[in-house]
Amino acid sequence: MKQSILLVFLALFISCKQKEPKIYTLQDDVALLASDSLKGRETGTEQELMAAKYIESRMKDMGLEPKGIEGTYFQTFTFKPKKDPHQEVQYTIAGDSTTTGTNVIGYIDNEAAKTVIIGAHYDHLGMGGEGSLHRGELAIHNGADDNASGVAVLLKVAQELKASPYKGNNYLFIAFSGEEIGLLGSNFFTKNPTISLDQVNYMLNMDMVGRLRESNTLSVSGTGTAPVWSQVLNATNPGFELVLKESGVGPSDHTSFYLQDLPVLHFFTGQHEDYHKPTDDSDKLNYEGMELIAVHIMNVVGELDDDPKLSFRKTKNESEEVPRFKVAMGVIPDYLFDGEGMRIDGVSEDKPAQKAGLQKGDIVIQMGDSTVVDMMSYMRALSVFEEGNTTTVVIDRAGEKITVSITF
Repeated sequence: MKQSILLVFLALFISCKQKEPKIYTLQDDVALLASDSLKGRETGTEQELMAAKYIESRMKDMGLEPKGIEGTYFQTFTFKPKKDPHQEVQYTIAGDSTTTGTNVIGYIDNEAAKTVIIGAHYDHLGMGGEGSLHRGELAIHNGADDNASGVAVLLKVAQELKASPYKGNNYLFIAFSGEEIGLLGSNFFTKNPTISLDQVNYMLNMDMVGRLRESNTLSVSGTGTAPVWSQVLNATNPGFELVLKESGVGPSDHTSFYLQDLPVLHFFTGQHEDYHKPTDDSDKLNYEGMELIAVHIMNVVGELDDDPKLSFRKTKNESEEVPRFKVAMGVIPDYLFDGEGMRIDGVSEDKPAQKAGLQKGDIVIQMGDSTVVDMMSYMRALSVFEEGNTTTVVIDRAGEKITVSITF
């Protein structure tokens, strides 16, 4: 669809009140949010605000109440971009050299004592920049999987819950800004909530849920943050191969809520070769898989509808245990792999792994003197090497053990 057509569609959607609201599909929402006309939805840009207005209109159209500030769907926050990557972002008032992000917040008030928060970030990398893995000229990073997919599922679940019999909780839906530059929107919300966090039951986060594989493998993190999570997820599973991870801390917005002592879950369909590249486009998503994820979320919500408020439990912070690296293999790990070793999901051009002949699907089972049994042991093994070092790597390729030499 041409950019001009999409701009006209967006303008008409926002400005016209339809007599009979259209039922929007996941494809409709992703096509708009991941269109070239929005130029990658970089935080603080005119195009991100256009995306925010689209999400606002969708929430308004389905009858969600505004729950931003001053009776609107928007919660804005202003900050000075970091110059030092180790510096903490400071929220401030608008002025020179500041950026303003916009959270979009809608609400279903069932007059319940408890509220469930369902969130997904809608910002992305714009034309690339620091977070991009693209090497070449500036190009639009449409972010279809990351994270138009999560926003589309959020809107789908909102529509379903609006018509559902589940009245044991209120529901707060938040499309976060600023996730790509440090979870800024979710962090700001938890420090400046538009409802009392004391009434929050739990938080569900969808980030990169658009690439469900043929294996139907779905990763759900945060299962250790409430004693019931694993049991509920398995009991309500509509057919996924679930990979459950306990930690409530990870590189997405659920972390901000975990740090407020709230139970969280993060749904994720896995890393891929288009991650943070201009090739993350809407035609590559698995929309049937996204529908199934929405079903699972509805099942979880329904299962817990008449239960007491969940008990929070702290988990081990896996991010604190991640070793620092001086070298890289040049591979994309398969984060959904739950077998023994580290399975390679992609190999970067002209990097040590490719030069050594490693391929997608190879499973690294030994590096130097270290046995690799999972992602953490792989990272520990890799962390001991420096540029110029050479070592042997043992891989399992379709059941055959192969030893290669790799130079960093």
